[in-house]
Amino acid sequence: MTKLLMLISLMLASHVHAATVLDVLTDTQGRYTGPTVEDNVVSMDTDKNGFADASEVRAFLELKHGKGYESEILERFEASIKGTSCGTPFASTLHLTN
Repeated sequence: MTKLLMLISLMLASHVHAATVLDVLTDTQGRYTGPTVEDNVVSMDTDKNGFADASEVRAFLELKHGKGYESEILERFEASIKGTSCGTPFASTLHLTN
């Protein structure tokens, strides 16, 4: 019985937390007022070259969610950008812009 009460408490607490976030990110008419995709890309673009490369995306996400956040996915992303994920000619360093 105690585990069930703890589970219900946890579910209620997470629901309240979600409502609070929703309240913060919406106006009185229910329209989203949080950061746009453009706002997030500008925040990620630390070298101000107009786009967010793989390392900038990783740094931004780890800053928001903690070190190691989605590291497996981000490592594959960075490997594909560097051309180390496969040996195909189109992935060679001659064609890298990053």
